Amino acid sequence: MTEHERDHEGDRKGDHEGGPDPVPGHGEAHGGTLGSRLNWLRAAVLGANDGIVSTAGLVVGVAGATADRSALLTAGLAGLLAGSMSMAAGEYVSVSTQRDSEKAAIAQERRELREQPEAELEELTGLLEERGLTREVAREAAVQLTERDALRAHARVELGIDPDDLTNPWHAAWASFLAFTAGALLPLLAIVLPPSGLRLPVTVVSVLLALACTGWSSARLGAAAPGRAVLRNVAGGALAMGVTYGVGVLLGAAGV
Repeated sequence: MTEHERDHEGDRKGDHEGGPDPVPGHGEAHGGTLGSRLNWLRAAVLGANDGIVSTAGLVVGVAGATADRSALLTAGLAGLLAGSMSMAAGEYVSVSTQRDSEKAAIAQERRELREQPEAELEELTGLLEERGLTREVAREAAVQLTERDALRAHARVELGIDPDDLTNPWHAAWASFLAFTAGALLPLLAIVLPPSGLRLPVTVVSVLLALACTGWSSARLGAAAPGRAVLRNVAGGALAMGVTYGVGVLLGAAGV
């Protein structure tokens, strides 16, 4: 699993583990939706970052071995397509698994509500009480929520799932595909468009600038200080390009 996939998986889990609103639906149109959009935006930035680093490392490595434009273009396109398809497939599988788990949990909750309504009402009361409500208020809220929509109340409060808004694996797959492709296009174009003598410096500078932007963006979206994130991102990208370029030079000199 790539760094983007791990972070994105963490974002999705964070939406659930952070705990829903004590009253399902309350605040959902504001905090919940905004948080979800920020997580998707952050995942897109990370996907683009993966595209930049992996493709830059590939084309710079090939540039260390040969100056042939067609070889660089072929390597870059192959890396772009392989990376974007891999990201999309991985995200589809990951989100599909999560969605199946959520559906199974909701089905079990539906069955428990049908077979043990009183026990489920008591459970919902206890969960609301744990959120800081008094026993009397929690019981009254549980009764009202059960009368309104028992399944949705339990799904939101107990499971942290909105049964009307499960993550779509196809949306996640396309988002990852497009984000990686957008990031990968930068080093690909930077290595094939300039004249031969400028390809490497143009690529390195443009990639490092792009990585500074994605590092800053991901840090700001995660409410973290951007300085260290930018430094880590730029240093990691520079190291990746340096290593692959060195390997390319060695292989080119050896005539491999």
